[in-house]
Amino acid sequence: MKTANLGFPRIGHHRELKKAVEAYWNGTIVESELQQVCRDLRRANWCLQRDQGIEHIPSNDFSHYDQMLDTTAMVGAVPARFDWDTKQVGLDQYFAMARGVFSQPGKADVAAMEMTKWFDTNYHYIVPELAADQEFQLASRKPIEEFLEAKQLGIVTRPVLVGPVTYLLLGKCVGDTFDRLSLLDRILPVYEEVLRELQAAGAQWVQIDEPVLVLDLDDRQREAFAQVYQRLKKAAPRLSILVATYFGELRDNTETACRLPIDGLHLDLVQGRSQLETVLDYTAGTMTLSLGVIDGRNIWRADLDEVLTLVKSAVEQVGTERLLVAPACSLLHTPIDLDMEKSLDPNVRHWLAFAKQKLEEVRVVATAVDEGEDAVAEKLEASRSALTARKASPEVHDPEVNARSRSVTPEMCRRSSPFATRRELQEQRLALPLLPTTTIGSFPQTREVRRARADHKAGRLTHEEYEAFVKEQMAKTIRFQEEVGLDVLVHGEFERNDMVEYFGEQLHGFTFTQNGWVQSYGSRCVKPPIIYGDVSRPRPMTVGWITHAKSLTEKPIKGMLTGPVTILQWSFVRNDQPRSETCRQIALAIRDEVADLEAADVPIIQIDEAALREGLPLRRADWNDYLQWAVECFRLASSGVRDVTQIHTHMCYSEFNDIVEAILDMDADVISIEAARSRMELLRAFKDFDYTNEIGPGVYDIHSPHIPMVESIQELLDAAIEVFDSRQVWINPDCGLKTRTWEEVTPALANMVAAAQAARAKYGKLPVDHPEESRPI
Repeated sequence: MKTANLGFPRIGHHRELKKAVEAYWNGTIVESELQQVCRDLRRANWCLQRDQGIEHIPSNDFSHYDQMLDTTAMVGAVPARFDWDTKQVGLDQYFAMARGVFSQPGKADVAAMEMTKWFDTNYHYIVPELAADQEFQLASRKPIEEFLEAKQLGIVTRPVLVGPVTYLLLGKCVGDTFDRLSLLDRILPVYEEVLRELQAAGAQWVQIDEPVLVLDLDDRQREAFAQVYQRLKKAAPRLSILVATYFGELRDNTETACRLPIDGLHLDLVQGRSQLETVLDYTAGTMTLSLGVIDGRNIWRADLDEVLTLVKSAVEQVGTERLLVAPACSLLHTPIDLDMEKSLDPNVRHWLAFAKQKLEEVRVVATAVDEGEDAVAEKLEASRSALTARKASPEVHDPEVNARSRSVTPEMCRRSSPFATRRELQEQRLALPLLPTTTIGSFPQTREVRRARADHKAGRLTHEEYEAFVKEQMAKTIRFQEEVGLDVLVHGEFERNDMVEYFGEQLHGFTFTQNGWVQSYGSRCVKPPIIYGDVSRPRPMTVGWITHAKSLTEKPIKGMLTGPVTILQWSFVRNDQPRSETCRQIALAIRDEVADLEAADVPIIQIDEAALREGLPLRRADWNDYLQWAVECFRLASSGVRDVTQIHTHMCYSEFNDIVEAILDMDADVISIEAARSRMELLRAFKDFDYTNEIGPGVYDIHSPHIPMVESIQELLDAAIEVFDSRQVWINPDCGLKTRTWEEVTPALANMVAAAQAARAKYGKLPVDHPEESRPI
């Protein structure tokens, strides 16, 4: 029985890719040095997979930044503003598309391409920009080059391409809206050329990822698949094509996928186990099936007995010759190697599997089928032992937490008065100007801040010394915000390593890794907490810091919390109970923190739900259930306060068109959203909807080093006030400022405040030189 893998983490065991890419951006190393690091990483990944017994090893799953951006480079779909010479896409051109081009002498600033979430994961991709007259050409031979690179090592890989239908459907229309699939006849010659070159280079299989097959598609989109793969198969008839689907079930796209003129089809049997029987009926005697039976998105050991039962049922029907065993999706979404974790609780550690260990599980399943279970009896027994211990562990189950969750009532999820009533009371208390200015929460986490945190963790700084350092940073940031003229201040979050990890470290039911890094976007890596047990809050988490910050200023200050849905989404979540139940437990813990902040006389409490939209199921039929419990959990966390306390929330990279009603149902007094990079396009969702609460559409894209000018911010504000009444609008950056430098933040926020003052004069008939005049009630 053959084994396969769809993709492997590219960041390196010690985040070598992140460090090298950032060094290249900073000018510390040159391109040849960066490329050597990348070659070393690819070689290590290929050899590790070979040594784990994987036979279908992927290539071209490596990326300097993002696989969708790689595809944009491959097909030459460089937006016109990047002044491309229409030949090959070089490394600097590639990074310019991801990050923008700013402050070059004699050149105008060029905005980066948009970025959004990859399906319902926490990975971000660079969104293709497509025009109705778009032209394509082979502008990057990376898939062929990396195949040949592996071949020189004696490893014949299975190259991975993002499929043309997925690429086009995930792109955005530039200019007038048009049918993106009308571009297929133009883009397919590039794919055909790549496949011919791979065939000539000696490739035997190619993996073409078409995850849009698990989405809701219309007849036109389904028909496109048959047309595309008839052409691609003819282009390289000796090359076996495997179409990979993942993150869900095929459902009503099953016949479309199974009737394609291809040689193999990959199924996600973790997210959609029930689809196997239907697919087997459709494909009997025709194509190879890749069985994605090991979870590629979470870190729990597989129930190998259950997996073997599923695989053996397939073997009984079609034999081993037409089957592959594989993870359900690319292992990009998991940490690399559990063997690197030396400080994890040994009991919890025994329940886990990272990318390397997941490949071991794939090999165990294949060996058990080929040679019998006795050949891997020790491995199977270890799996059973881990599962049994986890189910029985008192560390996992807390009767008090479960009892409290069952006692939640509908009244606990409702504010005591409607928004209009709350608004008047909050305006009287806060006395803010029209179009108030604020930030999302964090300020630059400088090298000095990171070093102090590391020294404290290592014992080189005492607790008292570290606390004094954080308070000093906080005081400087409060003074800066006052001087620049912001209306609502934040404490800067210098004590926090990560917006989820910080809270998870103080909650029961969480544990943490030392090296469990995964890529979020570009060089940005995150280390998600692991939720292994029932969640509760043993003591206040933020009150001391916020209270101290409040004592440093007369201006209103926000208490900053991460919401229950975001903590859930950005963690590795236990898989032994519904996600909704885990979320409710987190919500109750956050509710306790909100109550303590209000008792400390904090007038504004922000509960960030950056990940609410990304948790939305991929199929519309499944949305209502998710939105019901997700919104309920936010309201459970936020609704225990008095009318006079203002509740904010923040959301990242969200297409809001389909969930505006749910956003309104959250009943936050103020929502802030990322909108600058899209030039306020996201606000279209609200245009025809009677959204009465207040909103802060971001006017400063913090994901690039660009410093927005006053005029640019004014244009964005004008666009926002076309949609909302000026009394509803707040002015803020897109997101937190932790990844930016003070050299960028200082002028950007000064420009933001200047734009706000000008907008007050324009929309509120207020003098520009009186920014502190109170907003009329």
